[in-house]
Amino acid sequence: MASIRRTLSPLYHDRPFDNGGAPFSPSSISSRTSKHNSSQFLSFLTATTDPKPSRRGPWRRPFYQFLAFFLIGFLLGMTPFGQIDDVNGTDRSNFEIKPPNNVKREEVGVSFVEEKKKEDFDLAVPRKLVIVVTPTYNRAMQGYYLNRVAQTLRLVEPPVLWIVVEGNAASFETSEILRKTGVMYRHLVCKRNMTSIKDRGVHQRNTALEHIELHKLDGIVYFADDDNVYSLELFQSLREIRRFGTWPVAMLAPSKNKAILEGPVCNGSQVIGWHTNEKSKRLRRFHVDMSGFAFNSTILWDPKRWKRPFTHPTRQLDTVREGFQQETTFIEQVVADESDMEGVPSACSRILNWHLHLDALDVPYPQGWVMQKNLEAVITVR
Repeated sequence: MASIRRTLSPLYHDRPFDNGGAPFSPSSISSRTSKHNSSQFLSFLTATTDPKPSRRGPWRRPFYQFLAFFLIGFLLGMTPFGQIDDVNGTDRSNFEIKPPNNVKREEVGVSFVEEKKKEDFDLAVPRKLVIVVTPTYNRAMQGYYLNRVAQTLRLVEPPVLWIVVEGNAASFETSEILRKTGVMYRHLVCKRNMTSIKDRGVHQRNTALEHIELHKLDGIVYFADDDNVYSLELFQSLREIRRFGTWPVAMLAPSKNKAILEGPVCNGSQVIGWHTNEKSKRLRRFHVDMSGFAFNSTILWDPKRWKRPFTHPTRQLDTVREGFQQETTFIEQVVADESDMEGVPSACSRILNWHLHLDALDVPYPQGWVMQKNLEAVITVR
């Protein structure tokens, strides 16, 4: 049987169905469905693999989250944890963190704020210069005395200026001692003839006063003889003096079997009387030892500031009797009466220096501080 082969009809591109199929046949419907699904799949792949970024990228949301957490952390870091008190009531820049309730104040000690304020005060107000005047001369105990005073001055908080005055010429031994002390010093020489003077220290102290007046040194002047014994507290207290300060001195009696007290009787810092005896009461106005007072150096070169009645320079007098009128005649040039004096320390209740008079008169002066060998034989130890 001959077979009849039907030719395919030409392809019409404008028809929505395939060649040979009806518009609403099952084959055409399934074909359309498959084409629609494949087009959706291709569009999905195109969207996910498109390299062009969108205008609203995925980075904005993490960025805003990071910014929010950063601001929260910054605010928490700036917030103080603990109880804060206003220290002075008006000063809002100083803070003190209170300790827990179960910790006592004594266990915590001085707060950081108090220590900081104290340090700032020490740095803001410079210490007053202490000018120590020491007359000296060649004798057997000179090296011992000068070294003893130097070791005390080394412990005093600076600034300290030690003015050492010798007579006629500066000795090599004294210069060597001063160079090794570590204390700021000035080595002066008194050119006055002191052969006929009982107290050579008068002109030596005047030489130091002239030096202070010439260079206008601003500080507290203290006459510290090399044979006295001084406490460290004395030099620390000198900076509290405004014009003229005085304190009691313990002195060894001529019999050297007891000590006597000489100096002021104080009510707080006010001088209300003097320690004295009947003999000195008749001969002295101010019963104080030469090492028992100190004064402001501006009295020497700025008398108008203190309204001093004297026009001549403030100096010690060598025409008065030693040990009775020297201190009085000098103090009368500095103050009018006890109302211008200050008791040091408060109430004058402690002895800060001692005047002993223990010099060895018959011992020769060792040249160069070197003792000659006095042994005739040396015995070796077996």
